[in-house]
Amino acid sequence: MEGNKRWVSGDLHHPDRDPNRRQLVAQHQEPFGSILSCIDSRVPPELLFDTGLGDLYVMRTGGEAIDPVVTGSVEYGPMTSGTPLVVVLGHQRCGAVAAAYKSLRDGKPLPGNLQAIVKALEPAYRQAVRQGGADPVETMARAQVTVTAADLRSNQDLGPLVAKGTLAVVGAYYSLDTGKVEVLSGAPS
Repeated sequence: MEGNKRWVSGDLHHPDRDPNRRQLVAQHQEPFGSILSCIDSRVPPELLFDTGLGDLYVMRTGGEAIDPVVTGSVEYGPMTSGTPLVVVLGHQRCGAVAAAYKSLRDGKPLPGNLQAIVKALEPAYRQAVRQGGADPVETMARAQVTVTAADLRSNQDLGPLVAKGTLAVVGAYYSLDTGKVEVLSGAPS
């Protein structure tokens, strides 16, 4: 979050982005966090947290949709090298969430494999419909973060690490307008 404060203020440090760092991590990596975020080109985790080479495992899918391969990718850091943090990062004005919302609301499937994203986001859609709100797409984007983080927190392999206190699974939301990341759920105490 300190890196995000630097991003918001424009006082960037650009850490761990030089040939020395490249040499240091060439043979071994120990990222301090894993980020599951959207594919949106305006939401690059390494930049908005002002991190560098070897600092983060990053997985990006449309609307933070998960399936077994993505879940396995998220599990990799905590289960193989003890990475203590997983962040599920949604964002403002998410195109994938907007498309899934419209598809589900109108009962019109999206073409090709885009429908797999719609199916993965359906629990967030149902939660957003129950919850209501002035902007149902933004409500769904936030719901997607909390649903996905809760699923990962209770996952059969990550759940015990969370219970033991060696892993935090945090849901967060990025404002395109301000650059600020807001923690929604799962912040360690």
